[in-house]
Amino acid sequence: EYPLHRHVSGFTSSLRTSSAEAFLPTAVDLANGLHRPHQKPAILRKISAAQQLSASEVVTHLGQTVVLASGTLSVLLHCEAVGNPKPTISWAKNGEEVKYNDRLLLQPDDSLQILAPVEADVGFYACNASNALGSDSVSIAVTLAGKPLIKASRATVINTESSAVTVDIGSTVKTIQRANVTISCQVAGVPEAEVTWFKNKVKLSSAHHLHDGLLLIANVSLSDEGLYSCKAANLRGEVTESSQLLVLEPPRPLTYLEDLTAVLSSAGTSTRSVLTSPSGTKMTVSPGISALIGCAVDGHPTPNITWLYSGEPLSLQHRLLASGRILQILNISDAPDGEFSCLAQNEAGSLTQKTSLAVQEYQWSVDKLMACSASCGHKGVQLPQLRCLLDGAEVNISHCREKPKPALQPIACNRRDCPSRWMVTSWSPCTRSCSGGIQVRRVTCQRLTAKGSSAPVSNEACAQVSKRPVDTQNCNRQPCVEWVASSWGQCNGPCIGPRLAVQHRQIFCQTKDGTSVSLDQCSALPRPLSTQNCWTDVCGVHWRVSLWTVCTATCGNYGFQSRRVDCVHVRTNKPVLEHHCTWRPRPANWQRCNITPCENSTLLRGGEAVRCMGRKQGRAISQKCSTEPC
Repeated sequence: EYPLHRHVSGFTSSLRTSSAEAFLPTAVDLANGLHRPHQKPAILRKISAAQQLSASEVVTHLGQTVVLASGTLSVLLHCEAVGNPKPTISWAKNGEEVKYNDRLLLQPDDSLQILAPVEADVGFYACNASNALGSDSVSIAVTLAGKPLIKASRATVINTESSAVTVDIGSTVKTIQRANVTISCQVAGVPEAEVTWFKNKVKLSSAHHLHDGLLLIANVSLSDEGLYSCKAANLRGEVTESSQLLVLEPPRPLTYLEDLTAVLSSAGTSTRSVLTSPSGTKMTVSPGISALIGCAVDGHPTPNITWLYSGEPLSLQHRLLASGRILQILNISDAPDGEFSCLAQNEAGSLTQKTSLAVQEYQWSVDKLMACSASCGHKGVQLPQLRCLLDGAEVNISHCREKPKPALQPIACNRRDCPSRWMVTSWSPCTRSCSGGIQVRRVTCQRLTAKGSSAPVSNEACAQVSKRPVDTQNCNRQPCVEWVASSWGQCNGPCIGPRLAVQHRQIFCQTKDGTSVSLDQCSALPRPLSTQNCWTDVCGVHWRVSLWTVCTATCGNYGFQSRRVDCVHVRTNKPVLEHHCTWRPRPANWQRCNITPCENSTLLRGGEAVRCMGRKQGRAISQKCSTEPC
């Protein structure tokens, strides 16, 4: 017998095992496992036939089927696992994590207890043990006497590599061809249920069946796609769960694209076309025309097509035709040397095909000279005129803008003395920052020679050509101004925290002699603040608390104590109305105290000594005491 330490509804129960039942691994394995350096989790399994237990409390191990009776008050599901590091135990019901509450309890030994089980508790409970090295999972069925119960899953399983895959009924299975697919239909129920398999509602022959409710679909092909159903039936009723099987075929290249031929026939003779391939294709086209690039692929399900240019998403002007399988480049000149590729993807894999387009090149020509850059002096040059040519014919220069320009060798021209002209320096800083100042500069008459030097000449030589520039001017004629602020006003506002009241003052712009002017004239100066936070006398309050009173009890659950809480002014220490302190958290004015169990005392007399015995926190205590009662 394995004693159950938890009492439920006044009953105590235990688990009885027969000699025909066994544990895997054994208890010896459990003890030895504690000394192994590292070990994946392994859950202890109890092999037993389905049974209906009528005890008020049912205690069972994993590997069994529990059929609840009307008088069952509690079901305790044991889960013991070995492993190093020690495995972590978690529970799931029908594939979803168990949400513990006042009826579903996780015990300290990781057992799951169901109190007052109802029909909603029926299902497959899985104990999952995991550590850093791996995991293990074992299920137990909890059901009512009646129609069968099937362990179902709502997962979607995608297999693109493995040659074999196993799933629970209810799952959606997507797998590559030639894989072996096993669908498990785990059934619990009393009376024992008979399992029947169907494909697309047509009963399957027994040749597909394996033991323990497993269906094997070997060497899967496209013809095996469909809805597979497991029906469990007994004298009380029947239940059915289904799984959808989808067969995946990775993208593969084709040598012909019918849609491309149809599109090309309607596009006109100026449009060129090419098919991509895994190894890459090439096509030479003229600039400015349209080009069609086809991505001939097949797969199941139909692959999604993504187009790339030089490995990046398309940024040039284009259109997608035939559900994305044809890329139309509207102006091939927008595509400099680079590689177009189509990425075909589905759930089974991906395939990349590519092609390169060679565009006939535009070329620069430098056989003409531009006008001279200067009429005199020493810097006059002529540059060759750039022209854009295509097959010897001049075209718009914009066609060559992407081509590197050739090195241009300048030619000297108009290297002679220039006529006399006025030369001026920069203006000096203003003598005043406001109210009017003066700036000056130097004005001379000079002549630039063919050697690049500047030679001074008489002012009369320049005066014959143009009027002499001024050498003095007024500056900073605006008046001198400054910001002036009034005194701060009264501090106003509700007290909802420190320094959150506000006070104001007026800001003026005026001249140095005190004359007020518009605020715009001071806009270039930093403006003082007109509003600021402040502290009012009303905010100078806080909560004052007295000492706690003596607790009303020394033990038990009803002791409490209280204290006085007042709102007082910080400066005067006098009480004020409580609403002045509401912006601060109010301290508690009462609390529970001495919440401890009261002792049960027994007086024992032996001679003159008196010994007091009691129970406190689960241990015996004893002490010598006087003859007065303890």
